[in-house]
Amino acid sequence: MSNCLRRREFIAGLGGAAAWPLSVSAQRRERMRRIAILPPAIADDAVYQTRVGAFLQALALLDWKIGDNVRIDTRWAGVNAADIRRHAAELVALAPDVILAHGSSTVGPLLQVTRTVPIVFPTASDPVGAGLVDSLARPGGNATGFMSFEYSLAGKWLELLRQIAPGVTRAAIIRDPTIPTGIGQFGVIQAMAPLLGVEVKPINIRDADEIERVVEVFARSPNGGLVVAASAAATLHGDLIVMLASRHKLPAVYFERAFVAAGGLISYGADYIDQYRKAAGYVDRILKGERPADLPVQAPNSYELVLNLKAAKALGLDIPATVYARADEVIE
Repeated sequence: MSNCLRRREFIAGLGGAAAWPLSVSAQRRERMRRIAILPPAIADDAVYQTRVGAFLQALALLDWKIGDNVRIDTRWAGVNAADIRRHAAELVALAPDVILAHGSSTVGPLLQVTRTVPIVFPTASDPVGAGLVDSLARPGGNATGFMSFEYSLAGKWLELLRQIAPGVTRAAIIRDPTIPTGIGQFGVIQAMAPLLGVEVKPINIRDADEIERVVEVFARSPNGGLVVAASAAATLHGDLIVMLASRHKLPAVYFERAFVAAGGLISYGADYIDQYRKAAGYVDRILKGERPADLPVQAPNSYELVLNLKAAKALGLDIPATVYARADEVIE
């Protein structure tokens, strides 16, 4: 064999050796990653199906393809605390790369199981007060994500109720007193009430029978309205609350669009679909090596006003032009 031929074979061999580590590196980059999802809802909940769908669509736009380079493990935990704890433990045992969990009702139990697996929440009412993070700017632990509102928003719910129903002088505030945000939201509303000439009364969410009984008693006196403060419990009983408001002819302001889509009058709050999309961005960054501790918790950039004209007509309300003009969505 000539020296020239041996030289060419040697160089070819070097080329193959150089390519081998690159091939291995590419395989490592494309290894299957695992994302766990823990919604506080049942599997046929259309609202949460839409939210999770928005998250998965946003992931796909970031080149995370299910079955290709990412696997999704979902546990539809419902709202029962024991079920959430059980599903949280199951998901952590799968050793996912990151977990998507909605609000303190799911993130809290997850943090009791793991302080190492990254957790991203698309929404949480008060992540600092609930102990999910150390601070908004520097979460510090293994969880981060997006806030659903700031406390000042609660006062705007009462203000909006007076704008769309000027005759309201009494407002029942449906809230969950077992969580810090339930107490905080009512405190803000209570402080705003004298300025608006409204007497406010808390209705504590414990079970469906109590909600129905207390709202019925409240509705016996005239000039009443409802404000539904943000909580997982309010979402659980959403259909009942919307039905009671309609039955008793009570103008009601809700914290989230799903109530209005179900027949409620008006809502003002964060766009949860948008926040699920943004959560996909945080999951992407964590999968690429960033730490939740270094990703700040973000407040909503804007809030959406959603109005149901059919519900307004049933209540005999003439929506002010200023409110109508501000609406981001009008349901006919």
